[in-house]
Amino acid sequence: MRRLKKASSQKLSAESQRLATYAQAVGQAASRIEERAWEHSLDAQLQKLLKTGHQETVDATLNALFKEDLNAYDVLMDSVEAVSESGTFSIDTADGVSKPFDVLLVAAPLLAWTRFAIASGAIPADILQTLSAHFSAHLLADGTQMAMSPTLFSIDQLPRSHVETYGKVHKLAQAAVKGTVLKADTKVPETAPFLADTRYLLAAVVAPAGAPLFRWQMPEHQASFAAERSAALEQWRLQATPTVNRLLPGCGVELLLPEAYYMACREADKLIRPVSIRAAVHYLTHTLSVEPSELRAVIAGFGEESADGQIDEYRVAFTQRSSSDVIYGVVWPLYGQEDEEGMPPEGPGALSAVQKPMTPVEDIISHLNAAGVTQVKKHSERYVVEFCDDCGAPLFADPVGELAHAEMPEDTPAGTEHFH
Repeated sequence: MRRLKKASSQKLSAESQRLATYAQAVGQAASRIEERAWEHSLDAQLQKLLKTGHQETVDATLNALFKEDLNAYDVLMDSVEAVSESGTFSIDTADGVSKPFDVLLVAAPLLAWTRFAIASGAIPADILQTLSAHFSAHLLADGTQMAMSPTLFSIDQLPRSHVETYGKVHKLAQAAVKGTVLKADTKVPETAPFLADTRYLLAAVVAPAGAPLFRWQMPEHQASFAAERSAALEQWRLQATPTVNRLLPGCGVELLLPEAYYMACREADKLIRPVSIRAAVHYLTHTLSVEPSELRAVIAGFGEESADGQIDEYRVAFTQRSSSDVIYGVVWPLYGQEDEEGMPPEGPGALSAVQKPMTPVEDIISHLNAAGVTQVKKHSERYVVEFCDDCGAPLFADPVGELAHAEMPEDTPAGTEHFH
């Protein structure tokens, strides 16, 4: 196991060094009971730092461990995410009595696609009340309380740090226990317009310490938790989609399973990618009055200059088959263990799987083909990530391998040129 070098340790503050030591101890524990004891110390240290707003201490430790001890880095990243999105806290109830509660920040991702604009911002009170009622009725265990943020978030408007996430979950948890009404976030960044994007509902779920949070955790459902979870998602989609349609007019929507904040965001990041491909083809065919078969897609891998050949994302450029001009582009980022060889098989039966996992390029091509785009070119060259100096938009590889800005034809109908 790689360890922190002495020279690197001296650059860390005492608080950072304590975090690093606890993270390494968790990774090297020889028993579950020892591991849990170290985790308790690590969580307590993280909670103190997040409560007092010391994000820079956490970041410095993560940066040091990423260079010196990847196992400890993973331990610390998992722990800081868990501590910022959940915990057991004493909360004053409406009658003034302090009681221990388990709290979890839950994100409900909404995949949306459109030819127009995808809304975000304040949620009207009647829509918030309806969504909260469906959320509680179909997803949560009996005896829980919840408070949903009155803001529909884009990814650019979500909490930007672990400290902000920690503050968000505590603010919502207090509202859940005391039954108070929160005001919508007013100072949120503007979000870039995309044909397909994710929106998020955020809610804090609160239960007496040790009690179940979700329906599938309840004793009567534990033996068939997977079926109960699937049924909960089906009911959430069935009952909440009409209300979400009011919230996102002019959009196609798909509701994903509400889960713990970081897990839900990662899952949504992956699932919006094929939606972006479909939305791009739909937009181009309708805007340019062409058939999908009249489009060409060009796929190229991009990575940081110092990443030693690693591909961080694929960029898919669209042209008309009669031209080499890039008219639109979609970015397909890679996450976690994804790489050019594809994700290893996971889940039941994964160990016995003999089929080779689908690579990201194969996945992209399958979605292009399903959308009707049959002419696809893949560049073998790896490109350094580059963006437009003027507007910051990503540059895409055209059919001959030159990087270009995606520009719709000059005779494109007005009002469509601002999508990325």
